[in-house]
Amino acid sequence: MIKKAVILAAGLGTRFLPITKAFPKEMLPLVDKPVLQYLIEEIFNSGIKNIILVISKEKENIKDYFKKNKKLEYILVKRKKFDLLKEIEKTNISKITYLYQKKPLGIGDAILCVKNKVKNEPFALFFADDVIESKIPCLRQLIEVYQKYKKIVLAVHPVLKKEVSSYGIIKGKRIEKRIFKVLDVIEKPKISQAPSNLAITGRYILTPEIFQPLENLRSKKIKPGQEIYLTDALKILLEKGIEIYAYQYQGEWLSCGNKIGWLKANIEIGLKHPEIQKDLKKILKL
Repeated sequence: MIKKAVILAAGLGTRFLPITKAFPKEMLPLVDKPVLQYLIEEIFNSGIKNIILVISKEKENIKDYFKKNKKLEYILVKRKKFDLLKEIEKTNISKITYLYQKKPLGIGDAILCVKNKVKNEPFALFFADDVIESKIPCLRQLIEVYQKYKKIVLAVHPVLKKEVSSYGIIKGKRIEKRIFKVLDVIEKPKISQAPSNLAITGRYILTPEIFQPLENLRSKKIKPGQEIYLTDALKILLEKGIEIYAYQYQGEWLSCGNKIGWLKANIEIGLKHPEIQKDLKKILKL
């Protein structure tokens, strides 16, 4: 059973500078909620209550958002703004464990920060760039695959051929509808070298097997500007004969890792938002 979910939110956010100089990209709003809240709601809706959030010392204000704000709640009660109070109460989340990544050494290093917390258990991993809108939470779909195979599971989604160089891409053998046995993973391949158009989309079920190859990668001398990649660790496991699976989930992937993706995500969510959808359609002339 998956009991813990890890969200990686320690990145520098360079693609959103200058705002990320002082404001975490994970807190950028999608209409009226930060990206991070969408991920936490998906985790809760998948039946997991134990969340570990990896941040940097520069992102302490993330913690403020999920604290109770008694003064604000008091004012909303006095003004009889009970609908807003209900929304505010959703952000009062006490069951978040915060860990700190000391140096910007990449995703692999951030995962190693949680080793002592997850111990010998499988865990869900989220990148904070990706929101997935679906009837059945994407994480719950992945958990169902994990419960069948008891192996690492990657969430994948087809992308346009011209986009494969922006993502980690799998080479896989289809074994069931939407399920692939992973044969290889390639980080941001050239279009001519991509083995498929199935991109890994910021959701994983990982097992403790991942920590040893990550530690081996970190033990090597890391030059300034270099990072430890999760895909490299996954490749090491595959070379050792450890099985990894991928699942082409059902849902709409909203990639918020760059400016245009974030803007598109705002439009997609705005068109479904009961408060603004009508006016937004008029603006967009839909």
